[in-house]
Amino acid sequence: MTARPLRLDPDRLFPADPSTRAIARALYADIADLPIVGPHGHTDAGWFADNEAWTDATSLLLAPDHYIYRMLYSQGIDLDALAIPRRNGTPPTDPRAAWGVFAANYHLFRGTPSRLWFDHVFATVFGIEVALDVGTAGQYFDLIGDKLATPAFRPRALFDRFKIDFLATTEGAQDDLSAHHRIHASGWGGRVVTTYRPDGVIDVEHEAFKPAMAGFAELTGEDVYTWTGYLNAHRKRRADFRAAGATATDHGHPTAATANLSNAECAALFAKIVDGSWTLADAELFRAQMLTEMAAMSVEDGMVMQIHPGSYRNHNAGLFASHGRDKGADIPTRTDYVRALKPLLDRFGAERNLSIILFTLDESAYARELAPLAGHYPCLKLGPAWWFHDSPEGMRRFRETTTETAGFYNTVGFNDDTRAFLSIPARHDVARRVDCGFLARLVAEHRLADWEAAELAHDLTSGLVRRAYRIDQPLPAMLAA
Repeated sequence: MTARPLRLDPDRLFPADPSTRAIARALYADIADLPIVGPHGHTDAGWFADNEAWTDATSLLLAPDHYIYRMLYSQGIDLDALAIPRRNGTPPTDPRAAWGVFAANYHLFRGTPSRLWFDHVFATVFGIEVALDVGTAGQYFDLIGDKLATPAFRPRALFDRFKIDFLATTEGAQDDLSAHHRIHASGWGGRVVTTYRPDGVIDVEHEAFKPAMAGFAELTGEDVYTWTGYLNAHRKRRADFRAAGATATDHGHPTAATANLSNAECAALFAKIVDGSWTLADAELFRAQMLTEMAAMSVEDGMVMQIHPGSYRNHNAGLFASHGRDKGADIPTRTDYVRALKPLLDRFGAERNLSIILFTLDESAYARELAPLAGHYPCLKLGPAWWFHDSPEGMRRFRETTTETAGFYNTVGFNDDTRAFLSIPARHDVARRVDCGFLARLVAEHRLADWEAAELAHDLTSGLVRRAYRIDQPLPAMLAA
């Protein structure tokens, strides 16, 4: 079989109408090469701390990517065939063979964002000029492996090549941040910071809650099994994260529920959480109260708060038992925001020192709930299309359903939100192209002047995200001292 060429069309994702496409091209040309600002993601800080070479295409591109797992699994392909680690260790699948399985099934990703991202990585990062399929799988595996062994493909070199100005990773309250300390001590100029994700010591339903609490206690020296000591421990860890460059916190709760209990009620609820007498309703109420507590602490220390609700995680019980978390079995759920957030907003809705960024997996909430909320409360902003909606059509729907109510300036630019480091430029490029296409349509319809669209293209790419995540602001005096 003759190999098919791999070509990225320069007009991909732009409007089909020639006149509107020309406007989009001009807008995109002005912002295409702006530095990347990645305020929320899940890359491994150890990559940048140690700057060691990755070994092969499977371990770097395939094994960490749950977008790939779920599609292949849906077609009956066993995760063992892809060398995906089980709870009891990595199956004895040769990485080359696993890559061959992926390549033979690459056609399954036609029309998906994964296909856009992978083709962008293959063409622009590795310079590959033939399409991936069963016939070129070996060529791909060898070429990628050879390049990964060179200094130009070490993590720090690629960070610079990708023009990344700011990249946030995500660590838990129970994590020691040693990789971030090594980055800082190395003197390397790349700005990689952490994000405070306290879910591990808040979600009592998580199977690792008890060991996470033990680590939380050890790192803070606080009695985390009393309500006062527990809150003090959060404050200490937040200060540690701030010192490591964090500008934001992240909260991936099942719902957006918040609460505003009295201190006595909080202490009584927390006693149930730590002694094991809690019910499912208690677990949900505790998560709800902790969102409000985290908001109160954000008012104190200036950290931006991100709320990522609405995922039924690890829906596949059998796969969770065999392979653990984050294996492509997380499913979106309907999510309420108007009632769920009211207790927190009753307390902090007008607080201008607080910035809360709301995300959703429930697109029906965009126009009905999220845009009206962000279009009113000073503390609220809308996060971009996320996870299942991190796609060209998802991004377009986001702009179409939120802009008329919340405007552009109650949104926060783009988050790549990925573990797949090499896909970061591809993801940002897709977002830039889609936004330029949307702006071009408004210009073509005489709803925006061309100069306004040009300003907005810059803001949607860089300005909004830098302001929303307070990236250029100095530390609060209490932390800088």
